Amino acid sequence: MIWLTWRQHRKQALYTLLGFAVLAAVMVPIGLSMRHTFADLGLTDCVNQLARADVAQTTRETCDEGFFRFTNQYGNLNLLAVLLIALPVLVGLFWGAPLVAREVEQGTHRFVWTQGVGRNRWALVKFGLVGAGALVLAIGYGLGMSWWVEPLTQTAREGRFGLIVFDLQGVVPIGYTLFAVALGVFAGTVWKRMLPAMGITLAGFIGVRAAIAILARPHYQPARTQTFPIDGGGIPEGDRGDWVLSVGIRNADGAMVAEDTRIQCPPGGKGPDGRACGAELGLKPGAYNWELYQPADRFWLFQGIETGIFVALALLLLYLAVRRVRRIA
Repeated sequence: MIWLTWRQHRKQALYTLLGFAVLAAVMVPIGLSMRHTFADLGLTDCVNQLARADVAQTTRETCDEGFFRFTNQYGNLNLLAVLLIALPVLVGLFWGAPLVAREVEQGTHRFVWTQGVGRNRWALVKFGLVGAGALVLAIGYGLGMSWWVEPLTQTAREGRFGLIVFDLQGVVPIGYTLFAVALGVFAGTVWKRMLPAMGITLAGFIGVRAAIAILARPHYQPARTQTFPIDGGGIPEGDRGDWVLSVGIRNADGAMVAEDTRIQCPPGGKGPDGRACGAELGLKPGAYNWELYQPADRFWLFQGIETGIFVALALLLLYLAVRRVRRIA
């Protein structure tokens, strides 16, 4: 059964490996170029210096200028990152969805089941081998992307918690890939035709990923809050890499005056027109900036939680798929 499964899917494996080789041939030179530029601009030292609370203002301004130059040169790679984020679902579409649906659509499953191979063994061997192959690909993908996006995350204020880069690196690609394959397999046992199974896999993957990223991820751990004055003190710089969920301006009694904004006034609290800073917003004495955020040091904790969610969903889908195989005529 193992040999039969390999013969059925060896072309898929070959084409997948060739695709990853081509991807590496494109991405590695870009990654090396980014790291070379990052070092030439002195940004490695900047990252270390900005992590300290006593960094001089001149150093901060020099580093910000370097970060801006790097982002201006490589910022367009964010569009490429959007494309790379789709790789796990492609594995689900072309590995998971056809696994059962194509066999049932062509009727070849009946031949195997009449040759002394039980349904459970057939399903477990096929699911296990394809799942193992997807796991190896996901590990390589996650490690490669972590290396590739590191310079981009170090120059971005949101760091590794960025909307796209969080999904590209670390261990979450493993969870995404296993979930995509399991979803494709399950869809194939329900719809039993390859194209509908692929469509359901794509829609389901996008829907679940979006729901967890938007609704669940911000609440894996209780968010923290911090406040800072609207005049003189300035916006805190020690929060580089934190995931800011919400900002606003509150009066001294805690009432929210303005959402999704913050204000920084010069010492003395006077605006350019001589009025009290923030008077146009109706601010009262004692008003302050407010911020809700997830600290940067929770990155790996959030990665582990999200990976666990998708691995659990994958195992559930595979269990349901095995049960569905038992009912296929």
